[in-house]
Formats: sequence, structure tokens, C-alpha cells
Amino acid sequence: MDVLRTPDDRFDNLPGFPFEPHYADISDQDGGTLRVHYLDEGPSDGDVVVLLHGEPSWSFLYRHMIPVLTGAGLRAVAPDLVGFGRSDKPTPRTEYTFGRHVEWVRELLFDRLGLTSVTLVCQDWGGLIGLRLVGEHPDRFARVVAANTFLPTGDSHPGDAFLGWLKFSQEVEPFPTGVIVNAGCTTDLAPEVIAAYDAPFPESAYSEGARQFPTLVPITPDDPAAEANRAAWTVLDAFDKPFLTAFSDSDPITAGSDRVLQARIPGAKGQPHTTITGGGHFLQEDRGPELAAAVVDFVRST
Repeated sequence: MDVLRTPDDRFDNLPGFPFEPHYADISDQDGGTLRVHYLDEGPSDGDVVVLLHGEPSWSFLYRHMIPVLTGAGLRAVAPDLVGFGRSDKPTPRTEYTFGRHVEWVRELLFDRLGLTSVTLVCQDWGGLIGLRLVGEHPDRFARVVAANTFLPTGDSHPGDAFLGWLKFSQEVEPFPTGVIVNAGCTTDLAPEVIAAYDAPFPESAYSEGARQFPTLVPITPDDPAAEANRAAWTVLDAFDKPFLTAFSDSDPITAGSDRVLQARIPGAKGQPHTTITGGGHFLQEDRGPELAAAVVDFVRST
């Protein structure tokens, strides 16, 4: 597997991002290795909160939330998915599959970092991967906070908003990462913040994982990932550990998915589900401290 690695100087002087990088080597599932980046902030003996980002962001997305979490005595671990942020970027784009993404995150969190009793906070593709992991390894998780995400099986219509995004993502040239994130926010991001989202991708070849991600969402029943996601749902349908939805009020992509999660997952019953007002798809940008406070309250109350 051929791999690109973003030069370190692309990450110099990022706004509001003082965190030290951490790295681990994992299998690329093709006989080689990948270097994966993650943030690890807060007390090492604190309850661990894993923050999984989605498409096409990276751990920079959680910079407003991490100080709130660590200030409450929690340990915040925020990986960069393979193909994003400081993590290695396989090429060509066909090297990326749903199954590989799940295995890459599983190996990092469980085999390399040895995390247990995890509080998962997941948004966008962070939920597609994270909820699959909950379904496959429920013993590793203490609770879940789902924000603007779902675990699709291809058995229902994905929605016109997603299909529009899918078409755009495959046709736009070049792939405008920072512009995409800005468009998914209710607030206008500062130029230096938009540049920080562009930082991992100095050339188009580095963006192949980001461009491939939308095509990996199961939208038909015979999608390669559909059966494994259905299997994960059989576990989620019986998952009785605390499960909170904290969706925003202005995300056309995932609107309504919170109600499905609340109805299907037993651990969601009686929880203080919240709708965060004024947030777009990337609610960590728009209302990060508010989402982080909901996570802190949820950990303390459960």
C-alpha cells in the first residue's frame, strides 16, 4: 500500500490548537503499517472520552471541547482517522473501505492504547465507525454520545441531502475541505480556521481518502458494508448502557436520526437527550463548549 504523509510544518501555528501530537503504528491491513495520530489530553487516570471526527475534518474539530472535558477531570482522546489530519494517507482511494476504517480505529483504541470503559462521542463518520465498534465490542464502552450521525445499512433511502452531497463530493475539483466544513456550519469560520482544515491536504493526492468516504456510506441493501452494519445493529438493539443523542437543530443530513436511535437503543430510554440550538452539521465548531458540557453532565450522571 502506497502512503502519503502530510509534512509537519503544515500544522504549525494552528489557531486555538496547543495540543501535543501522539502517534501509534497500526497494520494497514495489507502487510504494512500506518502511522496514526491522536490527541491525548487530561489526567491519565480520568474517565476516557474518545472523540471521533467525520468527513472531511480531523481532530482539530474538537479543540473547543477538549478544554471543557479535561477541566472536568476527563481524559480526552481524539484520533485522526486514516486519511485525515496528521495520520497517514493511503493511495489510491480504493485502498479505503468501511471495514478497514473500522479495523484501523479498533486497533488504535483497543490494541495500541488499551482503552476500556470508553465514553464514545461521535459525529458524522465518527458515528458510522464508532457505532459499528460499539456493536462489535460492546464490552469496551461505558456510554455513548451520538451527535449528528447514524449507522446506515442501505435498507432505507439515504435522503436527498446526502445524495446531493455525494454527487458534489465526486465531481468538485479540487476537493475544497475547508470550504466544505465552513458550509456545514451555521457560523462563518475565520480564514485561519478554514486554512487549518485544508492543512492536511497540501495537494489533491492527499485528499483521496476524504473524497472516497462519501462513496462508502451504504445506500443500497447489497453494499459491501451493509451486512456487517446489520450485525452491529442486532447488538445495538439490545445495548442497555447509557446512550445519549445530542444532535443540532440545523443539520439536513442527519435530521431525524436521533429519534431513530432513541427508539431502537434500550440504553437511550430515559436519558436527557438534547437538541443543541444554533448548530450546523459540524456542531463542534458552532456549539463545541455546549456539546462538551452535555458530555460532562452525562458522564457524571451515569
